[in-house]
Amino acid sequence: MDQGLIAIIITVCIIIGAIKTRRTVECMLLGSLVAAFFAFQGNFLAQWCVVLQEMLAEEVWVFLVCLLFGALIAQLTASRGSFGFSKYLAKICSSDKKTFLTTYIMGILIFVDDYLNVLSIGACMKKIYDDRKLPRESLAYVLNSTGAPVCVLLPISTWAVFYANLFFEQESVKAMGVTSPMAAYLKAVPFCFYPIITLAFVFLFAVGAMPKLGPMKKAFRRVEETGKVYSDFSRKFNHATVYDQDTDGNIWYFLIPMGVLVGLAVATGDILVSVVVALVVCFVLYVPRKVLTVDEFMNNTIQGFSDMLPVLTMLLVTFVLKDICGKMGLTEYIVEKTEPLLFPAIFPAMVFALGAVLAFTTGSDWGMSSIITPIVFPLGSVIGANPVLIMAAVISGGTFGSHACFYSDATLLAAQSAGIDSMEHALSQLPYNVIACVLAIVGFMITGAVM
Repeated sequence: MDQGLIAIIITVCIIIGAIKTRRTVECMLLGSLVAAFFAFQGNFLAQWCVVLQEMLAEEVWVFLVCLLFGALIAQLTASRGSFGFSKYLAKICSSDKKTFLTTYIMGILIFVDDYLNVLSIGACMKKIYDDRKLPRESLAYVLNSTGAPVCVLLPISTWAVFYANLFFEQESVKAMGVTSPMAAYLKAVPFCFYPIITLAFVFLFAVGAMPKLGPMKKAFRRVEETGKVYSDFSRKFNHATVYDQDTDGNIWYFLIPMGVLVGLAVATGDILVSVVVALVVCFVLYVPRKVLTVDEFMNNTIQGFSDMLPVLTMLLVTFVLKDICGKMGLTEYIVEKTEPLLFPAIFPAMVFALGAVLAFTTGSDWGMSSIITPIVFPLGSVIGANPVLIMAAVISGGTFGSHACFYSDATLLAAQSAGIDSMEHALSQLPYNVIACVLAIVGFMITGAVM
């Protein structure tokens, strides 16, 4: 049997097992070991350890950003800065609709990076959702849906820079006469159907025009019947200190570090440096004023690291599984099997579907895009497909993978930020993802036929 097909079967079994058992880490860990057995045969355990080390080295930036964000959130909480900001926002969020809309607008405003978006907004909105008795699943959905979908539609973001430079290397894109990578990227933005539809869905959800579907409906019913904003299964993610309602929090202890973080991220584009500087600002702001002692500051830092360990464990196993499945030829197998089905009119829709499937099964949006871009652009040029629509299809496929995959970094961080289990978040937003995906395919088919 072709190893690419074996990789697909393993991935499908992992997804089914995770849904059935709600033990995503265990299923992915077992799946990665099984994949290593088929990929490396008798030496599979040693090679699995090699891949583990390689992924730690290659993805160290992601781990550092997540750890330091955990430390920053812990400092903002301990200083009661996030509490003060939440109390201020609570005056604006006087209804469920205003609460959802506030989260939605903040998600659009913090567009620099999806990590920054998800983790920073969740830190200040979680308490407001609890006070209004809104299920945490709804917070995670809004966070995740205004992360990558917003970042790909605005040119000043890490996603836009990545895709713009990736596309500009393609001959069919240069043949359009564009003068810069960003000029090419901007041509594709109006046709990025999946992120556009997703943002429209979240807005409709926020104003109450989108019905509650599937697990999301059950989550709202759980709150109505029991008052629990998160399930018993997610209780382990919610051990943070709860402050008394009468305790005052200084809003500036939140706004100054976050302002520095966002401002520096916009100016430099370096999220890692930005969060380090924000932590330094927290120290200078809190310790001399005796808001926190040096010991408390360091203990909060370690606690923040600890809070991020579950999501980092999941990310590491995801990276290992993605790398091993890549070595087994999963992507090449899917591309080879779908290539005979590609025709000019439906080519953009097929590229989107191919990218969505690959990103969903591998949990790698940028990795998927890097692999299929050198394949689909020359192929599209040969059959006469529109390169603008191909760019939009690749972007939309990557966005779907980031948004919908059960074990993608965006899904894991949104669940972590909202304080719920990642599988509960993934399943509660899945109906909206699937509907948006179907509508995006229709959009690409229509535009592919007329352009």
